[in-house]
Amino acid sequence: MTTTGTAFEVAVHAEATLGEGPTWDPATDRLLWLDILNSRVHTYDPATGRRTLRRTDQHVGAVKPRAGGGLVLNLRDGVGLLDPDDTFRWLHREPVPGRRANDAAVAPDGSLWAGTMRYDEAPGGGTLTRFTGDGTAETVLDDVTVSNGTGWSPDGRLMYYIDTPTRRIDVFDVAADGRVANRRPLATVEEGAGFPDGLCVDAEGCVWVALWDGGAVRRYTPSGDLDRVLTLPVPRVTACAFGGPDLTDLYLTTARVGLTAPHPLAGSLLVVPGAGRGVAQPAFAG
Repeated sequence: MTTTGTAFEVAVHAEATLGEGPTWDPATDRLLWLDILNSRVHTYDPATGRRTLRRTDQHVGAVKPRAGGGLVLNLRDGVGLLDPDDTFRWLHREPVPGRRANDAAVAPDGSLWAGTMRYDEAPGGGTLTRFTGDGTAETVLDDVTVSNGTGWSPDGRLMYYIDTPTRRIDVFDVAADGRVANRRPLATVEEGAGFPDGLCVDAEGCVWVALWDGGAVRRYTPSGDLDRVLTLPVPRVTACAFGGPDLTDLYLTTARVGLTAPHPLAGSLLVVPGAGRGVAQPAFAG
């Protein structure tokens, strides 16, 4: 295992309360990211430095590109679609008092796997649900506390998933129809090292995990061995994603929520150039 003080750069100096959800959009060569609790969707163009900001009407847990243009958003009250002309419509609306959206990911088949959690983080109050482009919703997990990182192996045969309080990165087998089975632990984050939050999978099939209250990002091999640790000065690293035209730069979101004396970079978007090589992510087929 290699532990290194990370040669990171500040992509966007910000004070996001709960920065999350970095996603590279190859159609626009921009990074999407958000501030959940301030209901803000950001874009960042690393070639020009240009940034944009969009406010949503409610807390937003994730945003992903759509195959036909526009965005799909995991919102407090359900999953919404933003068309290229900025028209908004609900794909699936199901408000539950005290519950909000959290992380989401697009599967190789173009479906959206969207997580939820309760604001008070009550055990078992969240879900993981699979949405297809026609709005069909299928509950995958209904006993989740803080639904977080979700990703697939490069060959699509494995799915990785994090329910943060378990401290585990779990792995499932993926069937031909895209459904999952045979859940089992891949790795466990030990006490005192923080909690697993967002994740991404690289071209070698290794799983990168952001550590909330751990000030680091870890890379685990497909067999569950810890082989790299990138340390950072901000304690609440929330999520990670490869981006850039060749998918070699690792983008990291961070948070300042709950910190009495946050680090000056808490809430910023960070990047580790040349950290590895990612896998192109599918767009939502809806």
